[in-house]
Amino acid sequence: MSSLPPCPKCQSIYTYEDAEVLICPECAHEWSATETDQPAEGNAAVKDAFGNTLQDGDTVTVIKDLKVKGSSSALKVGTRVKNIRLCEGDHNIDCRIEGFGAMQLKSEFVKKA
Repeated sequence: MSSLPPCPKCQSIYTYEDAEVLICPECAHEWSATETDQPAEGNAAVKDAFGNTLQDGDTVTVIKDLKVKGSSSALKVGTRVKNIRLCEGDHNIDCRIEGFGAMQLKSEFVKKA
């Protein structure tokens, strides 16, 4: 077998080389051989509204009243959310809030406590 690195996007071991480009046949991601030392695209650090880096298990505070779909009440400023989990996507925080249940939040509407 060859000593080509795995795909930085999906971690597939079936990468192949085409001229100066490495290609993953499973997700069709293409990258140059010099990019292999850089982190994958989806592993960007999640930051709160003030630029603090968030991690799994952190406690955050809501900085803006947020409407909750399917509910007549809103999430108020100052609501503390404990034990967050970071995820991929537009709403990058998974959490459980007392009185509301499980929901997803955007990191731009919270600050690290």
